[in-house]
Amino acid sequence: MLFICYLRCTTCQNARQWLDEHKIPYEFRDIKEDRPTRGELVAWHAKSDLPPKRFFNTSGQLYRENDLAARLPEMTEAGQFDLLSSDGMMVKRPILVGDDFVLVGFREKEWAEKL
Repeated sequence: MLFICYLRCTTCQNARQWLDEHKIPYEFRDIKEDRPTRGELVAWHAKSDLPPKRFFNTSGQLYRENDLAARLPEMTEAGQFDLLSSDGMMVKRPILVGDDFVLVGFREKEWAEKL
């Protein structure tokens, strides 16, 4: 599994601790240093059954600075993926990518059901 997070994010730290406590192996990737590509985001979206909007870090500074709450509803899906892939801090985290699933954000119950 691929675990994508930002080291300074407390939600990511909690998710990583949860994975470690449950002895679930994963490959770590820092979203700020190695941001997801557009292709990865499109593939993860397809696996997740989530709308593209759920991949945005809606509490982040970039989201607010770019007034994305107002802009996203008018953007095409392609435009949303272009924007997401432009900066790793734009993407909601953590992301856990398995063979047949993608989890966005850390919800312990949801993670426990998938793993």
